[in-house]
Amino acid sequence: MLRKFVHDRRGNFAMMTVLAMAPIMGVAALVVDYSQISRQRQMTLNALDAAGIATARYLTQGATDGEAKAYALDFFQANLGAVKPENTKLVVTLPNQNTGGGTLKLEAELKYAPIFYPVFQKLRGEAADAEQKIDFRAQSEVRLKNTLEVALVLDNSGSMDYTSTGSFEKRLAILKKAAKELVKTIAAEGAQMKQIEKPVQFGVVPFAASVNVGADNAGASWMDTDGRSPIHHENFDWSTMKDDNPDKRVEFSGGVYYKRGSAWGEEEDQKVTRFTLYNEMKRIVGTQREREWGCTYSWAGRCYREGWIYKDVDVTASYTNWSGCVEMRPYPYNLNDDAPVNSRPETYFVPMFAPDETNQTDGGRPANNNWWDDDDNVGRSPARDLAYMPKYFKPSETAATDADEGPNASCTTRPITPLTDVGKVEGLNKINTAIDGMDAGGATNVTEGLAWGWRVVSGRAPFSEGRPDTEKGNDKVVIVLTDGANTYYTPTSITAQSYSGSNYRYGGNDLAGSKSIYSNYGYVRNRAGESRLFKGATGVSEYDYSNSNYSAAMTSHMSAICENAKSDNIIVMTVALDLDSRDSTEKKQIDALKACASDSRTRKDGNGKPVKLFWNATGGDLDDAFKAIGDELSNLRIVG
Repeated sequence: MLRKFVHDRRGNFAMMTVLAMAPIMGVAALVVDYSQISRQRQMTLNALDAAGIATARYLTQGATDGEAKAYALDFFQANLGAVKPENTKLVVTLPNQNTGGGTLKLEAELKYAPIFYPVFQKLRGEAADAEQKIDFRAQSEVRLKNTLEVALVLDNSGSMDYTSTGSFEKRLAILKKAAKELVKTIAAEGAQMKQIEKPVQFGVVPFAASVNVGADNAGASWMDTDGRSPIHHENFDWSTMKDDNPDKRVEFSGGVYYKRGSAWGEEEDQKVTRFTLYNEMKRIVGTQREREWGCTYSWAGRCYREGWIYKDVDVTASYTNWSGCVEMRPYPYNLNDDAPVNSRPETYFVPMFAPDETNQTDGGRPANNNWWDDDDNVGRSPARDLAYMPKYFKPSETAATDADEGPNASCTTRPITPLTDVGKVEGLNKINTAIDGMDAGGATNVTEGLAWGWRVVSGRAPFSEGRPDTEKGNDKVVIVLTDGANTYYTPTSITAQSYSGSNYRYGGNDLAGSKSIYSNYGYVRNRAGESRLFKGATGVSEYDYSNSNYSAAMTSHMSAICENAKSDNIIVMTVALDLDSRDSTEKKQIDALKACASDSRTRKDGNGKPVKLFWNATGGDLDDAFKAIGDELSNLRIVG
């Protein structure tokens, strides 16, 4: 009997079931709780993302900080579904409270109370913790309408005064309307962003043969006020000063030129630069009679009678002032945005100063730019006459000059308007005034316009109104519009300026061997026989002195600047106005402008590749091109 009881196994199943209950229930508890926490976790994430997007849009409508935070919490809790709001916590960090200026951050915390896990603990004989919670944290971040800085680099060359294709209006007039409408549209968006300082800024860079940085910047720290740049004196021969008067010299010392000699009087030891030359040059505007007491009759070195002596003295006035245009820096600084530094004088910007050219004629070809009364050049070669310096220190009967005349030749544009907050009425008016003030005249130098557009949006000097280049949440954009290829002219290919009362309608001469008219590259060949135009240019010959080769060199520089700017995270948009791809020269410019443009971040072509931010427009559809640019700028500024 006892033996049967010992070997009887019928009750073992119940005992085994009891013993297995704990692990089975534990697994079931974990499965149920895991399912629940996964579900609640996903609900919390969905509510967090929805609240982020909704709050971002609410902010752009002008909500205050307090309203935005309350709205975010209400929206978050309303979308939690089965999750109890009291088990959650939401922290909102607004765009103006973190770095970058454009990020809305929402952080949620969920405390999940297990349903079956405490029972499992009891089955194991453990004391269940009634307060036990499982914490879960999540974060959602929305980039809230990036801040935007835009430089409008607009062609102001003479051809912009032509009637545009597909329109009865002139190109510049059409451009002004389209540009102002673009600024108005983007400014309206920026005005809604009340949490961010200067959400949208625009600057205007008019360009023709050169770019005007503003005459009020003559004393700026980035200008070559000491004349130390290697290009500052390249057209001057200061040794000629002593030929006129040995006691009135200009000598080089410590990288700077100084006035030396007693004949300078109180001016001795003062520095000499292009800026001081503008101040030195005087014109005769009349005479006045002066008197002084002296000897009126003398004999054999002895004065026998004294009295008042009367004489006519020239009355002089300023000849001109620097208009504000600068030369292109020497390579490679003409192709980058490096800020000027004292250890590298070549990085500073040099004021344009067109030298007085020889008044000698070459057969039937007249002089080119004879703006100074230097008829005493007998015995001087045209090249020496070009660099002869005493003439600038003698009053002349030449009439006063202004922009694009005299030493300001090739300076035709209005000054740059730096980045300005167009979200404010006064800022918008300032940009509109700058656009309305543009005039057409001069040659075309897209290369220099693009370079200064980059410098305007950059956070570095010379124009540093932009945000730091390293700041997140900010886009820097350069929009370039031109109606022609880059141009630079040989002296014999353009109409000569007035000479001896006649306005010649055919090319001038190149007796001085400069190979070009003066412009912001200086001369194609300077006194040292060197050329800034060809340095760093690819695919051109430095011995081909033709307009087409000059254009090719400038376009090569333009392409290099485009790539350098894009590498610096500048978004480049380009517009060709009235350029015909059937014309070989214009086709090259179209291709160069298209290659220069950045890729769109939001639009793709039929092959799924980003489209180029390039528009080939006519006067008839320029408005459409600028509306497309406006859409692209808007797309840059709102993402999730």
